[in-house]
Amino acid sequence: MKQVIADHALLPEGWRNNVLLEWDDNGLLTRVIPDSDAVALAVTGTVLPGIANLHSHAFQRAMAGLTEFRSNPNDSFWSWRTLMYKFAGKLAPADLKAIAVQLYIEMLQAGYTSVCEFHYLHHDKDGKPYANPAENLVCLIEAAQEVGIGLTLLPVMYQYSGFGAQAPHAGQARFINSPEWIIDVLQRLQAAHPQHAGLRYGVAPHSLRAVSPQSLLQLLTLLGQWDAQAPVHIHIAEQNKEVEDCVAALSARPVAWLLENVEVDRRWCLVHATHMTTAETEKLARSGAVAGICPTTEANLGDGIFNGVAYAGADGVWGIGSDSHISTSVSEELRLYEYSQRLQHRQRNMLVGSGNDGAAVGGYLYRQALRGGAAASGRPVGGLEIGQRADLLVLDPLHADLSGKHGDQLLDSFVFCQHGQTPVRDVMVGGHWVIRDHKHGRQEQSATAYAGAMKKLLD
Repeated sequence: MKQVIADHALLPEGWRNNVLLEWDDNGLLTRVIPDSDAVALAVTGTVLPGIANLHSHAFQRAMAGLTEFRSNPNDSFWSWRTLMYKFAGKLAPADLKAIAVQLYIEMLQAGYTSVCEFHYLHHDKDGKPYANPAENLVCLIEAAQEVGIGLTLLPVMYQYSGFGAQAPHAGQARFINSPEWIIDVLQRLQAAHPQHAGLRYGVAPHSLRAVSPQSLLQLLTLLGQWDAQAPVHIHIAEQNKEVEDCVAALSARPVAWLLENVEVDRRWCLVHATHMTTAETEKLARSGAVAGICPTTEANLGDGIFNGVAYAGADGVWGIGSDSHISTSVSEELRLYEYSQRLQHRQRNMLVGSGNDGAAVGGYLYRQALRGGAAASGRPVGGLEIGQRADLLVLDPLHADLSGKHGDQLLDSFVFCQHGQTPVRDVMVGGHWVIRDHKHGRQEQSATAYAGAMKKLLD
């Protein structure tokens, strides 16, 4: 039967006991009943709704650990990007799929049940189109299906190397396309791999520096004709140089320009948005768009610190992503986000929203990441309630970090403790168990394929 009884579960209204969860053939919850005496498969342990990872470049998982050497006295995002281009130039579709399968298994084991894939590696190694323009995008769909993770796939529009429509350079040859190309590839994907509860399509204009104002507006017009509710993600205000170049080219800071010139709403996810003024921060919060925070990657690249305290105080919507995948840990992203605010302000327990003195920080972080991730994914993955997907985590009650803990103490411990193996013991996605006792059924096969791909790429 498509149902379980959870000992303890986090529902939208709070913590409840003996919760009956029942779902349909599409993996959507049809009944959520606390204090139930129904007879069903018992789930021993604390049940949490699964979180969406709102920003992923899957191929960069294979780069983890390969850029940690000083190649430039002014090493920064920009010098890292040069190395990334060289690595991206080597990848074949089979390599991409092997990397994505490995990555998606790791995400599930860490507690992510969905991922938003911001994909810009479109063409062959010489920049020539594949016979099927969606070749690499299909690899990502197949990887997600084989592993069992929910997917929001965002083909990236990429046209220029910098503001002012600067010509792309050789390292970007595999990325370049147009608004028409994006819509054509979405139509191809929809025909061959129709959207369903576990698969959603959207678009991602890469950044204001990589598209023109005209092509951005054209893409949004075409998208509105194809699917007016499709998610839209964009990199923005990640580095100071980007902000300075935007001011020089468009006479406005990136976030301010976007909010002034485009109808930004809840369909949008502004990834990073690291460098914003107070006015930009407050206006972004009012728009209903999601700020996509990627703390481990932003720290690794030296991007800067998002103004989380002000944004939380303005009730802004946000979620987390693992971006370049130096880490795939839900708890590490949330913990580093809070710690970045503590280091910035030299105080403790900073992220609790507006007017929430006495609130549990881990509880706030988890609930907000759940809300923002669901919004950014454009899929029904917002929690354990009717109409949402049966995506859930089971925390091991025997894990030392959880001993004697109850309610939001469990979330605080999940986020801020890190001792031994993750407490995420089992994971269900769309009503199917994909992780049991920390293990995925394909993890050994995946590890072998991933090792083969890495050997080829690094030889």
